[in-house]
Amino acid sequence: MFAVHYRKILLTIALVLTVASLAIVAFLGLKPGIDFTGGSLTEVVYNEVPEKSALSEVVEKLGIGEFSIQEAVDETGRNGYLVRTQDLTEAERVLVSQAVTSIGKDGEITRFTTVGPVMGKELRDKALWAVAGVVLIIVLYVAFAFAGIGKPVSSWIYGSITILVLLFDVIVPMALVSILGHTSGIEADILFVMALLAILGLSVNNSIVIFDRVRENLVLNRIEKRTKKMEAGVVREEVEYTITKPFDEIVGESISQTMARSINTSLTVLLALFALYFVGGEVTKVFALTLIAGVIAGTYSAICTASPLLVVYAKWQEKKQAETQTKQ
Repeated sequence: MFAVHYRKILLTIALVLTVASLAIVAFLGLKPGIDFTGGSLTEVVYNEVPEKSALSEVVEKLGIGEFSIQEAVDETGRNGYLVRTQDLTEAERVLVSQAVTSIGKDGEITRFTTVGPVMGKELRDKALWAVAGVVLIIVLYVAFAFAGIGKPVSSWIYGSITILVLLFDVIVPMALVSILGHTSGIEADILFVMALLAILGLSVNNSIVIFDRVRENLVLNRIEKRTKKMEAGVVREEVEYTITKPFDEIVGESISQTMARSINTSLTVLLALFALYFVGGEVTKVFALTLIAGVIAGTYSAICTASPLLVVYAKWQEKKQAETQTKQ
């Protein structure tokens, strides 16, 4: 299987993308949305949309502090803008509404939302706890699901590799949103966090399918040797397994047997996400875009990163054991 044969190249690509994505997020950062920072959001639509610069000048003259303006389309298909500002008083809200509807033709306020700073902080904290909780549950589940596999890789290694590749699956879409936030003003809101949680689930699903097939093929290609030992007056039975086929071949066969399923599943999800991105509303665009990047990254990592890492670890462990025996 190519993923095992060319594992060094594929793992290098994943490493480069991960480091580059981490650097992008570290230096550019994510532009937090109103859900996390608190503030007010005003959506205005027009029959004839004014220039963004003209709207920016009008809002700036109000002296309400920092603000951002992003193009938007409402549920009826009318074009307009989303104006994000600090938390506004009722008087300031009226001023902003009058100002943004005074330019363009037939300006209309279709939405006004306010999120306080306390609520924004609470949402941010809950989002972090949600991500941490999902990661912990995934590790425990994988370790439990693969309990009993001791050779040549323990069950905890399966879980650790799953979490390791999840870093790649999550950091790539984060880097994309970071770049778009720097260039197009796209913000990371609560839908962005929901997209990341969905990516974690989708990516784990792809990896688990391949790992489970590895486990099945290990059972089919091993010989059991049972021995009984007496310990403290109690007879214990020990089982020792000997694999009859090289581990890298088993992993390669497992990838081949599950590749069509993984790719078809991802393509089906991508078709729905592309439809949501191009046909759906403006509010769901970041959600759909984040998921698209995450599904592509997750498919690559499950096939070209997670399984090859099993082989790399198994070979490293085998080499380490050989060196230990040589020293003895």
